[in-house]
Amino acid sequence: MTQIIKAGIVGATGYTGVELLRLLANHPNVEVCAVTSRSEAGVAVADYFPSLRGVYDLTFQTPDDARLNECDVVFFATPNGVAMKEAPALLAAGVRIIDLSADFRIQDIAAWEHWYGMSHACPDIVPQAVYGLCEMNREAIQTAQLIANPGCYPTCVSLPLLPLLKAGRLKNGMPLIADCKSGVSGAGRKAAVSALLCEAGDNFKAYGVGGHRHLPEIRQTISRLQENVADHLVFVPHLTPMIRGMHATLYLHLQDGTDPQQILSDFYADSPFVDILPSGSTPETRSVRGANLCRISIQKAPQQNVWIALSVIDNLVKGAAGQAVQNMNIMFGFADTAGLNSVPLLP
Repeated sequence: MTQIIKAGIVGATGYTGVELLRLLANHPNVEVCAVTSRSEAGVAVADYFPSLRGVYDLTFQTPDDARLNECDVVFFATPNGVAMKEAPALLAAGVRIIDLSADFRIQDIAAWEHWYGMSHACPDIVPQAVYGLCEMNREAIQTAQLIANPGCYPTCVSLPLLPLLKAGRLKNGMPLIADCKSGVSGAGRKAAVSALLCEAGDNFKAYGVGGHRHLPEIRQTISRLQENVADHLVFVPHLTPMIRGMHATLYLHLQDGTDPQQILSDFYADSPFVDILPSGSTPETRSVRGANLCRISIQKAPQQNVWIALSVIDNLVKGAAGQAVQNMNIMFGFADTAGLNSVPLLP
């Protein structure tokens, strides 16, 4: 008999929320039984998201009315600062939580409070959170009750680095540069001048150059894998005039004798959602649009002792909702690919 679990989504009116609804609609082991929104309580999901007409017969409820404590798993697709207030009660009720915000990603509470500009509501719970980078923490995810789903930039940057760092192949004391670009949907579904079509269209700009919130998250991951590398990380994000997609160009200094193509290929040989392309390839964001995929290539810069790794993801799928579903699959013993078999969209 097929195991069916009950899932709830808190804050389901944003881009990651509707992406969760899209992915879970075809999941063979999941029944979405509760979707919450304080601002849209009483509104039918199919009326709010016409793309889901005929798919869901659900109505947005307030968190107090949604009986989330009866769910097997609850996803928080909420702004930063919400999950940390509501998670303790659900954890006490035995509910497993996957938080797509940043509330539980950074173990250093002082650093989190510095970067996110607020006091943490439950610092005592943060140590039990498992960082949900599936390809790095699979065993810990299997038994976790609380998952901190990684940010989109940290996912795109960390996946090419993970095998090389675990093998200790980066040169200490040398700069590690992450030059990254994101589609506008990464800013969330909210009214903001910078996200208006006339502002973001036909435009390209860097932002957060003096410090971005994902910087300490990336550094935390790197420092756990290889010492004395994180301090030399330079991370610069950019906004591109596209709806979804993310591209990371990484400039690496590797120890002599390293074959990064082989290391990456061997490490991800059994990973269904990481595709290592042939040497010399250049992955495109459109090749992963709508799919839970990360495509990676690596090659040496001509006449330089610098390696260039290229990584692309859909920031709303492998960078958010898709990775959250993958985490859920690992937590409950489902196939990694359950509900995540969508072929990328083209054009």
